[in-house]
Amino acid sequence: MALDLDALLRGRGNGGWLALQSADHIQAPVPLDLLPDGDGLLVSSGGSSGGRQICLQPWSHLDQSAQATACWLEQIGLASSELFIFNPLPLHHVSGLMPWWRSRCWAACHQVLPPPLMKQPRDLLQFCEELSRWNSTPMVVSLVPTQLHRLLAHPAGVSWLQAFAVVWVGGAALPEAAVDQARSHGVRLAPCYGATETAAMVTAVPPEQFLAGEAGCGAPLADVELKLDSDRALMVRTPRLALARWSEQSPDQLQPVRNQDGWWRSGDAASLTPGLHIRGRIDGAIQSGGETVFPEQLEARLMGWVHQHNLAVESLLLVAEPDPEWGETLVGLVRPFETADHALLLKALRAQCSGWPAAEQPRRWLICPELSVGPLGKWQRGRWRDWLNR
Repeated sequence: MALDLDALLRGRGNGGWLALQSADHIQAPVPLDLLPDGDGLLVSSGGSSGGRQICLQPWSHLDQSAQATACWLEQIGLASSELFIFNPLPLHHVSGLMPWWRSRCWAACHQVLPPPLMKQPRDLLQFCEELSRWNSTPMVVSLVPTQLHRLLAHPAGVSWLQAFAVVWVGGAALPEAAVDQARSHGVRLAPCYGATETAAMVTAVPPEQFLAGEAGCGAPLADVELKLDSDRALMVRTPRLALARWSEQSPDQLQPVRNQDGWWRSGDAASLTPGLHIRGRIDGAIQSGGETVFPEQLEARLMGWVHQHNLAVESLLLVAEPDPEWGETLVGLVRPFETADHALLLKALRAQCSGWPAAEQPRRWLICPELSVGPLGKWQRGRWRDWLNR
């Protein structure tokens, strides 16, 4: 059962806070006595730090986010009211909510794409080609890297991607192999960065600049400021920051999202050169032999090599375990395809990493048949650390 969007709209203006949830996604309860005056949505965060978190986003913040995106589109020559918006992301997360919300703010067409269809590129292309406005008007879509990789691996998926004027992609690290492949096929990617706390996208690379070779997540949108904290954590200031955040770890109180100067501190290490470049999760970084190591960067490097050599790896994750000499060392978890020779596969991975700096080399490799990302393409790293401990 899908989220009832009509009911959501009817709830606007009636006062109070509405929980954004679907029949198969049970929202953690936020105590009513904690909720402030006003109205808006309680949106579950898709973050990777573990434990459910819920942001309080007023309706006006969603409007502001849609307007900022419309301004960005205008700057690259697209009129938001003339677009056909495709939406393959979960509606109970901000990444899936905002494409629909933009469509109603812009009076643009909106088409939900069911998750099973996204896994069948040939059926996906056929379904879309039967829509009356397919290819007759500029089309945009938001994807996570897992979806992009699956589409790029199939000729029908490539054809589908090539039809879009903008393909926003965010939510997780984008492997260099996918970047190179998208450019070689002329796919108009727009790598971007955003969060539930910011009511979605705050930076994006224009497709023409992506195709010309620009890396990273782009410059801030018109209503956004960026800076780095002392430990290089990304800081964001925008009028659409969530009012507060509730988490399972502190269920009896709301936590402020912004500091006294109006800045939100993300959990991502970054650089501004001058566009935004994400190095990895600060809470996911490890200290190994006195070096700071960001597993996400190493995973992206490895998966690029895996795809380049067509190795039978479906998923790969690097997690840390304590080490008396090094402090922490990495362990490689691998979910192979059914046809894989496990011994040869792990031997190839060990050999590929043997020339890396010592702090970055996984000390062990394990087969993990159930290894998979969450619904938004993000790793729930705490879950797999627990798996390793068991």
